[in-house]
Amino acid sequence: MFTKSAENVDGGDERCRGCGLAVAGGDSGCQAIMDGLLARDFSDALYFRVHRLFVDVYSLQHPDRYCVSFKSLAAHLAGLCWSLEHNGSRAVPSEPIRRWLERHAHEPKPPLPVARGALTVGHARGAADPVAYGRAVDEWARSTWAAYAPLHSLAREWVRRALAEPARDRRTRN
Repeated sequence: MFTKSAENVDGGDERCRGCGLAVAGGDSGCQAIMDGLLARDFSDALYFRVHRLFVDVYSLQHPDRYCVSFKSLAAHLAGLCWSLEHNGSRAVPSEPIRRWLERHAHEPKPPLPVARGALTVGHARGAADPVAYGRAVDEWARSTWAAYAPLHSLAREWVRRALAEPARDRRTRN
């Protein structure tokens, strides 16, 4: 399910089944790292600037938990596409993408890649300051995006469709 990672931040012999990070506790240890970094994101605006990108990448590397439905997969993959290929703000144009996802929730979920990138959350965990953290999250995101290469054209199409679709008046929404 993952690309064997050279990262072994804790010296543990268990691997996360999502991303392959060797960490004490395996899946739960990886989740604990993510939770700790999210807490820091919310407590320091300098770290929060890459929060959306961080969430998208972690989710795509842990799809059994965070990309179960078409909507969740499309939200994270379209967000990653926007961030990396459209020089989008790390906040993502969330309203058009959210509206599009709500209107197209019935779309089939494509098969996901088995390998999900050479870098993991452990790469971001080791960053010493907000600038290094932003750089590490970007590197991790690009590694994950490369692993999702078979879905690039689909992600690009989702972003294109979301941005091209006109907003409906809330009063006419069903």
